[in-house]
Amino acid sequence: MNSKVFMVLRILLGLFVLVFGLNKFLHFIPYGEMSEGGMNFMGGLMAAKVIYLVALVEIASGAALLLNKYGALMAVILMSVSVIAVMFHATLEPGSIAGAIILLVLNIAVLFGYKDKYSELLQP
Repeated sequence: MNSKVFMVLRILLGLFVLVFGLNKFLHFIPYGEMSEGGMNFMGGLMAAKVIYLVALVEIASGAALLLNKYGALMAVILMSVSVIAVMFHATLEPGSIAGAIILLVLNIAVLFGYKDKYSELLQP
Protein backbone atom coordinates (compact mmCIF):
# COMPACT_ATOMS: atom_id res chain seq x y z
CA MET A 1 0.00 0.00 0.00
CA ASN A 2 1.24 3.49 -0.82
CA SER A 3 2.66 5.12 2.31
CA LYS A 4 0.74 8.37 1.77
CA VAL A 5 -2.57 6.53 1.31
CA PHE A 6 -1.84 4.46 4.42
CA MET A 7 -1.03 7.60 6.40
CA VAL A 8 -4.34 9.23 5.37
CA LEU A 9 -6.30 6.07 6.27
CA ARG A 10 -4.47 5.76 9.60
CA ILE A 11 -5.19 9.39 10.49
CA LEU A 12 -8.84 9.11 9.43
CA LEU A 13 -9.32 6.01 11.57
CA GLY A 14 -7.48 7.64 14.47
CA LEU A 15 -9.65 10.77 14.32
CA PHE A 16 -12.82 8.71 13.89
CA VAL A 17 -12.31 6.58 16.98
CA LEU A 18 -10.82 9.40 19.05
CA VAL A 19 -13.86 11.62 18.46
CA PHE A 20 -16.37 8.86 19.17
CA GLY A 21 -14.40 7.68 22.21
CA LEU A 22 -14.34 11.20 23.65
CA ASN A 23 -18.05 11.56 22.87
CA LYS A 24 -18.81 8.69 25.25
CA PHE A 25 -17.41 10.83 28.08
CA LEU A 26 -18.25 14.38 26.96
CA HIS A 27 -21.55 13.86 25.04
CA PHE A 28 -20.94 16.54 22.38
CA ILE A 29 -22.57 14.52 19.53
CA PRO A 30 -26.22 13.77 20.29
CA TYR A 31 -27.48 10.22 19.87
CA GLY A 32 -30.38 9.75 17.47
CA GLU A 33 -33.55 7.81 18.06
CA MET A 34 -32.93 4.16 18.95
CA SER A 35 -35.10 1.08 18.87
CA GLU A 36 -36.11 -0.56 22.12
CA GLY A 37 -33.53 -3.31 21.61
CA GLY A 38 -30.80 -0.77 20.91
CA MET A 39 -31.72 1.21 24.02
CA ASN A 40 -31.70 -1.95 26.13
CA PHE A 41 -28.27 -2.95 24.83
CA MET A 42 -26.78 0.52 25.37
CA GLY A 43 -28.47 0.73 28.78
CA GLY A 44 -26.80 -2.53 29.78
CA LEU A 45 -23.40 -1.26 28.65
CA MET A 46 -23.90 1.97 30.58
CA ALA A 47 -25.19 0.25 33.72
CA ALA A 48 -22.20 -2.09 33.81
CA LYS A 49 -19.82 0.79 32.94
CA VAL A 50 -18.52 -1.24 29.98
CA ILE A 51 -19.16 1.73 27.71
CA TYR A 52 -16.32 3.55 29.46
CA LEU A 53 -13.92 0.67 28.78
CA VAL A 54 -14.90 0.81 25.10
CA ALA A 55 -14.36 4.58 25.17
CA LEU A 56 -10.89 4.15 26.69
CA VAL A 57 -9.98 1.58 24.02
CA GLU A 58 -11.18 3.98 21.32
CA ILE A 59 -9.30 6.95 22.78
CA ALA A 60 -6.08 4.97 23.25
CA SER A 61 -6.37 3.51 19.75
CA GLY A 62 -7.08 6.90 18.21
CA ALA A 63 -4.13 8.50 19.96
CA ALA A 64 -1.80 5.63 19.01
CA LEU A 65 -2.87 5.78 15.37
CA LEU A 66 -2.53 9.57 15.20
CA LEU A 67 0.90 9.50 16.86
CA ASN A 68 1.96 6.40 14.89
CA LYS A 69 3.09 4.66 18.09
CA TYR A 70 1.88 1.09 18.71
CA GLY A 71 -0.57 1.57 15.85
CA ALA A 72 -0.33 -2.04 14.68
CA LEU A 73 -1.25 -3.33 18.15
CA MET A 74 -4.08 -0.87 18.62
CA ALA A 75 -5.51 -1.65 15.17
CA VAL A 76 -5.81 -5.30 16.21
CA ILE A 77 -7.42 -4.38 19.53
CA LEU A 78 -9.75 -1.92 17.82
CA MET A 79 -10.96 -4.65 15.46
CA SER A 80 -13.10 -6.11 18.25
CA VAL A 81 -14.84 -2.77 18.73
CA SER A 82 -15.36 -2.48 14.96
CA VAL A 83 -16.93 -5.92 14.62
CA ILE A 84 -19.21 -5.41 17.62
CA ALA A 85 -20.31 -2.01 16.26
CA VAL A 86 -21.25 -3.59 12.92
CA MET A 87 -23.07 -6.46 14.64
CA PHE A 88 -24.98 -4.01 16.88
CA HIS A 89 -26.08 -1.90 13.96
CA ALA A 90 -26.83 -4.87 11.70
CA THR A 91 -29.11 -6.50 14.27
CA LEU A 92 -30.55 -3.68 16.39
CA GLU A 93 -30.08 -0.40 14.49
CA PRO A 94 -29.84 -1.20 10.76
CA GLY A 95 -30.80 2.34 9.73
CA SER A 96 -27.58 3.78 11.12
CA ILE A 97 -25.08 1.12 10.04
CA ALA A 98 -23.09 3.40 7.68
CA GLY A 99 -20.73 4.71 10.38
CA ALA A 100 -20.00 1.22 11.66
CA ILE A 101 -19.26 -0.01 8.13
CA ILE A 102 -16.89 2.93 7.60
CA LEU A 103 -15.17 2.09 10.89
CA LEU A 104 -14.76 -1.57 9.89
CA VAL A 105 -13.47 -0.76 6.38
CA LEU A 106 -10.96 1.78 7.75
CA ASN A 107 -9.82 -0.71 10.37
CA ILE A 108 -9.32 -3.48 7.81
CA ALA A 109 -7.42 -1.08 5.53
CA VAL A 110 -5.13 -0.03 8.40
CA LEU A 111 -4.58 -3.66 9.39
CA PHE A 112 -3.62 -4.37 5.78
CA GLY A 113 -1.23 -1.41 5.87
CA TYR A 114 0.46 -2.84 8.95
CA LYS A 115 0.68 -6.36 7.47
CA ASP A 116 4.49 -6.36 7.64
CA LYS A 117 4.29 -5.95 11.43
CA TYR A 118 2.18 -9.11 11.77
CA SER A 119 4.46 -11.44 9.78
CA GLU A 120 5.94 -13.08 12.89
CA LEU A 121 2.53 -13.59 14.43
CA LEU A 122 1.25 -15.36 11.35
CA GLN A 123 4.13 -17.83 11.05
CA PRO A 124 3.12 -21.49 11.52
